Amino acid sequence: MPRNSNSSSNSRYWYHRTITTLGVLLLALPIAATLLYSLSTRWGATVLPDGLTLHWYADLLSDPRFLWSFARSVFVCAAGLALCIAVLIPVIFIVFYSLPGLKKVFNFIVVLPFAVPPVVSSVGLLQLYSDGFLPISGTFWILIFTYFTLVIPFVYRSLANSFAAVNLHDLVDAAKLLGASTPQAFVLCVLPNLKKGLLSAIFISFSILIGEFVFANILVGTRFETLQIYLYNTRQISGHFTSALVIFYFAFIFLLTVLASRIGKAK
Repeated sequence: MPRNSNSSSNSRYWYHRTITTLGVLLLALPIAATLLYSLSTRWGATVLPDGLTLHWYADLLSDPRFLWSFARSVFVCAAGLALCIAVLIPVIFIVFYSLPGLKKVFNFIVVLPFAVPPVVSSVGLLQLYSDGFLPISGTFWILIFTYFTLVIPFVYRSLANSFAAVNLHDLVDAAKLLGASTPQAFVLCVLPNLKKGLLSAIFISFSILIGEFVFANILVGTRFETLQIYLYNTRQISGHFTSALVIFYFAFIFLLTVLASRIGKAK
């Protein structure tokens, strides 16, 4: 019986490992093909490219238009995400600590950005901010505020899970017994326990925002060219050039993932 049990466990182990490996290879195949195409001099009817070159990456990194579009994307994504985190962390703390009855209300409110399609939202935002007391249509400000609302569900859910994992009332009450005020207990005791949820929210939200196209294209377009708009506008230049841009995007996201992982382990 023990031998049969070990044999069965080994069989299941290799079966699951094989399925997982095949799944990873299937997901990595398009990225690998895009990488090879971005490095090829020419790739026509042959199985493999005629040659390899870094010419397309050199053209990409030496293009001021690309560098500016990348900087704009990082700026609006970071600004919208920072604004969302700065607003939601105190709000979630107040809800979980003082007003737990509002949790269900917030769980409903945070999913509202998914209820309206981006095209419909963009048209409404254009009409709302084209004139009046806040005419920010066509500027980066409207993109920052739009990105703020776009990532609310992801930031709220990540932070809410972290707040739920912390014994919030006991933690704050213990800090108060030691002479701390509620704001001091929040900053010194609660915030350090949110680092995993905060890193998760930052990474997920930033990855979504930097790849967003619909809002950026409709709300600002070429007046504030972001990375995705640049990719759309240069798609006719060369497939190799576009592939190099896509690989750069994936490499940047991968670098952020590694950095977030190292920061989480270091702290």
